[in-house]
Amino acid sequence: MFLTMLSDPAFWTAAVFIIGVDLVLGADNAILIALACRNLPDQQRKWGIIWGTAGAIILRVLLILFALTLVKEPYIKLVGGILLFWIGIKLLTDEGDGHSDVAGKTSLWGAVQTIIIADLVMSIDNVIGIVGAAEGAKPEYQTFLVIFGLLVSIPIIVWGSRFVIVAMEKFPVIITAGAALLGYLAGSMIVTDPVVASFFSNLVPKPNIVFGILGALFVVAAGMLITRIRAKKQA
Repeated sequence: MFLTMLSDPAFWTAAVFIIGVDLVLGADNAILIALACRNLPDQQRKWGIIWGTAGAIILRVLLILFALTLVKEPYIKLVGGILLFWIGIKLLTDEGDGHSDVAGKTSLWGAVQTIIIADLVMSIDNVIGIVGAAEGAKPEYQTFLVIFGLLVSIPIIVWGSRFVIVAMEKFPVIITAGAALLGYLAGSMIVTDPVVASFFSNLVPKPNIVFGILGALFVVAAGMLITRIRAKKQA
């Protein structure tokens, strides 16, 4: 089965999407960890990062495995797709990073608690994105893909976030591409919801791809429109 999975193009497509979601949405979690541990003594800071990240990852595994089961129910993909649209547009139009409210703790356990609780709230977008990406693969591969996605997210969160942030600041097109990816996943999710799947499958061939592309275009267009409106109001 493992060799069959590795030879399946849908598996690798979903894997690439998951890595893309982690790159776009994982950097915030690294900043959160740094802020929560910033007031710890030097010798405790490393352990705060390690234990906080471990706790956050375990919670995320449970969330995603639960979401993979729940996503088979009617209307769940519709709601998840709409949330992904919102997340993608927010990525293009957000003016603040939302991290100023994260308090730096002076105790190791306090820092770990802050990381786990805040990461749980902040990870909803990451969870929805990974589930949406994993949905493109066969059901028997999805759990492995989820674990794979989380393993990829660990070095992104702990080591790679600063690089990703600098790259996004230097090359804004990365943010646009990331938002388009989320829009693609949103469109694909919505048209495969059990409530509407039969309607869309009769409407166009390969509706997940067609509406995925339309979803990507919608997110980019909406983000650009909102940005222009805000710029005119501030002028």
